[in-house]
Amino acid sequence: MDINIVSVMLYSVALVPIALSIAFSLLLLKIFTGKSLRISKYPPVHRTVFGQLAYFNRLYDYQTRVARRTTTYRLLAPGHCEIYTADPMNVEYVLKTKFEKYTKGKSNIDVAMDLFGEGIFVVDGDKWKKQRKVASFEFATRVLRDFSCCVFRKNSAKLVKVVQELSAASEGFDMQDVLMRCTLDSIFKVGFGVELNCLEGSSKEGRAFMKAFDEANALTYRRYVDPAWKLKRLLKIGSEARLRNNIKLIDNFVHQLIRTKRNLLPLQREHNDKEDILSRFLLESEKEPENMNDKYLRDIILNFMIAGKDTSAGTLSWFLYMLCKHPLVQQKIVDEITEVIGDQASEANPDCFVERITDPVLDQMHYLHAALTETLRLYPAVPLDGRCAETDDVLPDGFHVKNGDGVYYLAYSMARMHNIWGEDAEDFKPERWLKDGIFQNESPFKFVAFHVRFSILSPPELIFEACVHIPSIFK
Repeated sequence: MDINIVSVMLYSVALVPIALSIAFSLLLLKIFTGKSLRISKYPPVHRTVFGQLAYFNRLYDYQTRVARRTTTYRLLAPGHCEIYTADPMNVEYVLKTKFEKYTKGKSNIDVAMDLFGEGIFVVDGDKWKKQRKVASFEFATRVLRDFSCCVFRKNSAKLVKVVQELSAASEGFDMQDVLMRCTLDSIFKVGFGVELNCLEGSSKEGRAFMKAFDEANALTYRRYVDPAWKLKRLLKIGSEARLRNNIKLIDNFVHQLIRTKRNLLPLQREHNDKEDILSRFLLESEKEPENMNDKYLRDIILNFMIAGKDTSAGTLSWFLYMLCKHPLVQQKIVDEITEVIGDQASEANPDCFVERITDPVLDQMHYLHAALTETLRLYPAVPLDGRCAETDDVLPDGFHVKNGDGVYYLAYSMARMHNIWGEDAEDFKPERWLKDGIFQNESPFKFVAFHVRFSILSPPELIFEACVHIPSIFK
């Protein structure tokens, strides 16, 4: 081999560690510069954001241990700080009192934009207000509420039958997977007006979409603790290459549905059949075709799906898990359902049983409501969420925040704080929500499970879902 070629190769190899050292030094410089490390008016520093990688699989329990030592603390990040708090006063301040001063923030938008586009959970300002106004109007309509209720009833009955069949086979099965498929079917029907049939496993395209959607969510979330994700995206390698492929599959699937639905819209208009979300937004898009294009509709629907699918299935999975661990609570719920609906509850077929569950019936199930709420307290659908400060500010606990800092509230940790919920904070205790047998709610800034931006199902809807299949599973 030519001596010059060898020299060039050795020189190149020697440059690699030097380049890495320089890059690492620049990263450290960006992390620690201008962070006021020794000034007590700022929250105490607890490592850097990249230190969370070491605790990624048990992150929320780790955050809880830190929050018990100091309720509000900082993690250093390149160019700014991430402030974490378990103080209800700070939560109310950020989400209500000074809501306009705290936005999604550029870093959060950068992380989520590829998957969620310009949907309501990513954008700020006028785009957020416009989408919220349209969505609030559409979601409040009686037609949509009746349609979604009908969908959930039908799929809940189908869920019971599937669970009964799996149970009769005397083989183990993944209940969370079953619930995920059920909620995806429901959300897809309400969102697109399309039967995906993931629960019964009859749709190959549906299963492929569900797998891509779940993996894309996980990969997007991991960006928060991966300092190299932008470089990997640029080079189209590793996790970013997988995310890119998943998003391509998702986009192709969703855009095909939108095109099909748009072609069917004249027929739907003729029959006044516009119950699903997509049909209603397609009609709205005719007023502003340039702004509300297919890309815009895709973003709206995907944001709606992430709001409904994982939150509902995850909560119900934890709920069933807690009932298995607490048989006395389980028995009290079954007794309450039997008392309210009647002795025939456990004998009725799923379709007949679903028909008996009306709004007045649900209103009588205070203990079931309490048990579900207690599950959401201990295992919130979004354990960690937050905003970004647009100006320098001072939180109610006295700690200062700089423009550009993230302020995150620890819903999971807050549920385990003794100063908030008492010495039994870590116990699963539905009775804490009852007074003389009647359900009593708490401040939404103390119990933040239904204040997070990714939550969609209300407590009554979760009660309905739980009520439908608890007797058949535990009778």
